Amino acid sequence: MSGFKELSRSVKGLTVLVTGAASGMGRATAHVFASEGANVAVTDYDAQGAQAVAEEIAASGGAGKAWNLDVADGGEIKRVVNEVAAHFGGLDIIVNNAGISVRVAIDDEGYEDAWAKGIAVMLTAHPRIIRAALPHLRKSRCPRIVNIASTEALGATALHSPYSAAKGGVASLTRSLAVELGREGITVNCICPGPIRTGITDRISEEHKTIYARRRTALGRYGDPEEVAHMTLSLCLPAASFLTGAVIPVDGGLMARNA
Repeated sequence: MSGFKELSRSVKGLTVLVTGAASGMGRATAHVFASEGANVAVTDYDAQGAQAVAEEIAASGGAGKAWNLDVADGGEIKRVVNEVAAHFGGLDIIVNNAGISVRVAIDDEGYEDAWAKGIAVMLTAHPRIIRAALPHLRKSRCPRIVNIASTEALGATALHSPYSAAKGGVASLTRSLAVELGREGITVNCICPGPIRTGITDRISEEHKTIYARRRTALGRYGDPEEVAHMTLSLCLPAASFLTGAVIPVDGGLMARNA
């Protein structure tokens, strides 16, 4: 039997690009990586929000820089990915987190527009970002891709079909690319957050949050963005080199509970 093999649990010096990083889980992810010594590209459609997060990171002694990025724009994706790699001298980790709330009935007049926007932002953007980043990831000593989906990829809620379809596609894309890129040492994993306290869920009253969480989750509460961010970090550690193609619920036991 061989001796114990030490594996690194440090992302210090690695560069991570986080989409949708101006708020919620993206902001928490940017902070968690920065606190661990990573260089963080804070990207978001909200330019001011992204800049604010980069300034927060700098104030905490971390390395972060903001980029304005509309992930529905393929040309912008290529530009920003290459600028990030040039600025930090490489690119090691992609966190595809950007998302929007899409709630629409199948027979609504605006359904097709909602479908097109939801798929563009929450599904089509992922392979575009990955394709742009691949030349840089292939040079990395620790290439990691984490796609943020949702428990809507594992179950469904009425009036959310564009959202559910996009998130289900992300889970399938993750498995496919894990198989395709595995021989190159590039891991591709997916996180499915459940009920998390974000800007999207802020509109839900505390009373209804409590009722829902106690009824539906094993832990009986909503999660915090940081709890998702730390799972993302764990998937990106050098030590997580044999984990790929996983679709992981971070949902307080939502999907485990029958009733």
